[in-house]
Amino acid sequence: MDTGMLDVPGARLHYEVRGAGPVLLVILGGGTDAAMAAPMAEALAGRYTVITYDRRGASRSPLEGPPAEQRIAEHADDALRLLEAAGAEPGHVFATHSGSLIALDLLARHPERVRRLVAHEPPAFDLLPDAEYWRRLVRESMELCEREGPEAAIRMVGEETGVTAPPEPDPGLPQWVRDMLIRMTANMEMSLRYEMGPFSVYVPDAEALRAAPLVLAYGTESTGKLMHRATLAVAELLGRPAVELPGDYVGYLRSPAAFAEALHARLSL
Repeated sequence: MDTGMLDVPGARLHYEVRGAGPVLLVILGGGTDAAMAAPMAEALAGRYTVITYDRRGASRSPLEGPPAEQRIAEHADDALRLLEAAGAEPGHVFATHSGSLIALDLLARHPERVRRLVAHEPPAFDLLPDAEYWRRLVRESMELCEREGPEAAIRMVGEETGVTAPPEPDPGLPQWVRDMLIRMTANMEMSLRYEMGPFSVYVPDAEALRAAPLVLAYGTESTGKLMHRATLAVAELLGRPAVELPGDYVGYLRSPAAFAEALHARLSL
């Protein structure tokens, strides 16, 4: 594995590169970092040059100034610069959760840079019939974060969405997992206070994406749950089907080998 730092406007991005072959950029959800995708990246490294990274303001990708409200377009520009740094050819993209919203914006504005995008469980809550409920939840969780801290807020969000906070870094876990969980816990405040609000009201550009090289996907264990509903809402907006990938909302971490095989099949269409 090679690691490096990429300077982008307002931040420095920590990135990791594994393998050889066509470029596959991985964009994860808020609060996570590159280590979450490491097992999947290793499983794909025989087929792709897999690039994982910590998003701006998270873990090892510091902002140049104080935290501020995050914009999807700015994060998509970061992803674009990573693809450009990897070479002139367009790259594949796998993105999950709020990373999927970033990737959808990237594909809509820079289709020439993306060979195929697999967008996993995009949380486009504003497309849901009960969108006002989720707007209110976001407002209340942000207010709770201000009053009582990120732990209380993430518990509230987890109870409603099924997406839980990082577990405690148990001493029995491998060192890299413990280090990752410590970083992710520290990321929660940034994600709650500065990202969740603007990201939760994002609506993909349907006109730009209807004919784009895009696969919408959800975990088999997410069926009937919020993230499945949100994925289906995006699919309806774009007039295309949604497909299953193994596991739940972090299937790529829990079952990396099976997930990697299924993802490769979708990227190879």
